[in-house]
Amino acid sequence: MDTRQLAAFCAVVERKSFSQAAERLGVTQPAVSLQIRSLEQRLGTQLLDRSGRRVEPTEAGLRLYASAQKLLALEQQLVEEVNGDAEGTLAGTLEIGASTGPGGTVVPVLLCEFHEAHPDVRVRFSVSDTHSVIAYVAERELELGVVGAAPRHRGVTYEPFFRDEVVLACPSDHRFAGKTVSLDDLRGEPLLVMQEGAGVRQVIEEELRTVGTRLRDLGVHVELGLQESVRSAVAAGHGVTFISRTALEADLAAGTIALARVRGFDPVREIYLVRASGRAETRAARAFVEFARSRLPT
Repeated sequence: MDTRQLAAFCAVVERKSFSQAAERLGVTQPAVSLQIRSLEQRLGTQLLDRSGRRVEPTEAGLRLYASAQKLLALEQQLVEEVNGDAEGTLAGTLEIGASTGPGGTVVPVLLCEFHEAHPDVRVRFSVSDTHSVIAYVAERELELGVVGAAPRHRGVTYEPFFRDEVVLACPSDHRFAGKTVSLDDLRGEPLLVMQEGAGVRQVIEEELRTVGTRLRDLGVHVELGLQESVRSAVAAGHGVTFISRTALEADLAAGTIALARVRGFDPVREIYLVRASGRAETRAARAFVEFARSRLPT
């Protein structure tokens, strides 16, 4: 079976669009349409429903998609084995993304150290919110993702990577600095939060639910986007926030931000490694994961 036809079919299913599939594959839309028609003629059945606003797989298409992913993953693995000596110089491209927490602190340092150890590996790294990183991995635009939450998604698998403490950060001269406060104490403070979809926000919302409280019950004053935004606002004295401790190391050392504890509230989040379901890993990805695990706290 022509794997180019299968790749075109999978791209259309994942993007729900012939034009977007063509853009992803770097070919023209007529070329993608021709590949799909040839595949349907060979199998003698309709694989895609083109009648709606979005292209959707038929029942036969869904069955083919699951098997096609496995076949394409096997093809990729064979190419890796043929073109790369398992004992030779590590080369190739590592495409990886991370959410703003690990993506702004731990991951870039690991990638730089990894590249110094393996200079023939080209690293492409991007930072987005958690849901976007997961979507890019599922669509195979990224080989690996590192995120601070694991929402259900049938196109990916998660595995624990490392743990990250979520802390209450405040200006260094704030009355909370270095103290233990209650959730009730927070109700009278300007509380800054990250946008929906941020991993830290999801962790905090889940922790609050366990103690019978909602985030909006605390009187959220400002929603500022992602981690760097709230960190900067706290350092400038505009409020307090829950944030990953790893994002504050420089501020804590400089004394521009202080920490406080919330009584009965000790959120620790798992940072996850995300992979596309059924995708065979490249040598570069496997080497990076092994490298990172040897340096991350267990």
